[in-house]
Amino acid sequence: MSVNEKIRKIREAKKWSQEQMAEKLNMSLNGYAKIERGESKIYLYKLEQIAHVFGIDIVELMQFDGKNICFQINENSYLSTNYYGDNEALMIENERLKLSLSYNQQLLEQKDNEIQLLKEMVSLLKQDKQS
Repeated sequence: MSVNEKIRKIREAKKWSQEQMAEKLNMSLNGYAKIERGESKIYLYKLEQIAHVFGIDIVELMQFDGKNICFQINENSYLSTNYYGDNEALMIENERLKLSLSYNQQLLEQKDNEIQLLKEMVSLLKQDKQS
């Protein structure tokens, strides 16, 4: 099932009209209807808005049945990252990135602790020098 079909089915399950969804998303009825019909591109920020309105995680909207998806992440005007893959590959990549992030956070904590210890050592050395 495509993203636009999922959006339509979730909206219908909640018994909301297209007008209500368009209002909740601060967009025109025609613009929202094009999303449901698959006639317009759905950007990540709009998917996040739709998921928030539905009270679900954005990943639930983006999971396809066997189809590939593509992300383009622009970090600045010079650097962008493209990623192509299916659901399983995306989940594996997501877990890998979570582990990497966790590891980097631990390194930062270690460095903060070392900096604090070095500051204490400098303070003690200054006190010894003054004595």
